[in-house]
Amino acid sequence: MVSRQGGGDHTFSNGMTMEPHTHTLPFPTDRRAVLKGAGAAFAALLAASRGVPALAQTSALPFYGPLEKDPQALLDLPKGFTYKVISRFGDAMDDGGMVPDNADGMGCFAMADGKLALVRNHELKIAHEAGATLQTGYDRLLAGKVLPGGTTTLILDSATLKVERQFRSLAGTIRNCAGGTTPWGSWLTCEEDVTRAGDKVGQDHGWIFEVPAHATRQVEAVPLKAMGRFNHEAAAVDPATGIVYLTEDREDGLLYRFIPKVAGKLAEGGRLEALALMPGTLSDSRNWQDAAMAPGSWHAAHWIALDNVESPADDLRKRGVAAGALPFARGEGIHMGEGELYFCCTSGGAKRYGQIFRFQPGQSGDQTGDRLQLFFESRGPEEFNYGDNLTVAPNGHLIVCEDQYTDIVDNYLRGITPEGTAYPLARLRRQTELAGACFSPDGRTLFVNAFSPTMTLAITGPWRA
Repeated sequence: MVSRQGGGDHTFSNGMTMEPHTHTLPFPTDRRAVLKGAGAAFAALLAASRGVPALAQTSALPFYGPLEKDPQALLDLPKGFTYKVISRFGDAMDDGGMVPDNADGMGCFAMADGKLALVRNHELKIAHEAGATLQTGYDRLLAGKVLPGGTTTLILDSATLKVERQFRSLAGTIRNCAGGTTPWGSWLTCEEDVTRAGDKVGQDHGWIFEVPAHATRQVEAVPLKAMGRFNHEAAAVDPATGIVYLTEDREDGLLYRFIPKVAGKLAEGGRLEALALMPGTLSDSRNWQDAAMAPGSWHAAHWIALDNVESPADDLRKRGVAAGALPFARGEGIHMGEGELYFCCTSGGAKRYGQIFRFQPGQSGDQTGDRLQLFFESRGPEEFNYGDNLTVAPNGHLIVCEDQYTDIVDNYLRGITPEGTAYPLARLRRQTELAGACFSPDGRTLFVNAFSPTMTLAITGPWRA
């Protein structure tokens, strides 16, 4: 996001474990099958809705019924749903620190011992104070303090949702916005900042860092420079190929893909490309001028190779557009489904209230058959207003976190059906954004963050399968 933000994954396995394709990638299989039902549900619903124009529309009645006012004035939910706050800003952590503020993107992982791990971003800027316990990290202020951005990890009992441990797992970065889970059990945390070394800090920023879900303490922060230096937002991995898809939170941002040299080993490098439509077709996805991209329409796509991806001039997107890449209006959350991915564009659309795109890679494994669809475009703030992070519910519906940019915000969790119908799922009653939505592996609990002051909530209820 431009001012804050969040995360994505495969088979719409809600930000955590993944249903396998037939492949030979070195991914562990014990984490994959737990959400097969969610992926299958979405695939079935999509199959049923093929050919239906994905026009934005509002339901006559919210899918789960009307929202009921929360007596605690925190989160309104439909009847039968409840929440509890499992972690708050300032809570004491097990490493001696306190829970940082600005909780954003987040991923949930099933652990070998039956526990859950939540890896949570903290979108902290240079101006935020570093914690007194941060002794090491990727970078420091020139004045000496470790930069406060990074991640924390929460270990939960999967039955009671009690937090058993929480600790800092990455430090020394700036504005860790969103990211995405990997099939090999790690969280890709993304810097939405391109500060250069010498500008109050000692290192260049604008990178992706990898945090293993099984980490028990703060890990070494190693920038994955081959994945590009830009205003990163979110990431999603296709387990069929190991390709990582990346969004960029700029009003002229691109959709990137990173093809690693070795699948599952991103630190060994690879090549970065940007998505483009076929020559002679549309050159802009944003619909700000002539609304040329119709909701529901499909467009043949291909990829443009990028060079100098460490981009010291922060011009990667500009060079991409000059070579024919398609610009998007503030790419945000991204999520890998069954053979396709979805991503939000916060301020896209004729009304500038947001878009959701669907991308399907070709079945041959090369660029043949790649195509892009404008899946959803909001027609007004009452149906969908500045979508950000997204995940999937057990019934296969998309769940999108809103992050409005007005003096007074009224942010919702929005459901989106496979037919493109938007409905309210929850309403935040605080003046902050929702971020980091992701499900537990059994599909019973939706975890989500209130950005500031940090609150991580666990929502349970009659999720329709």
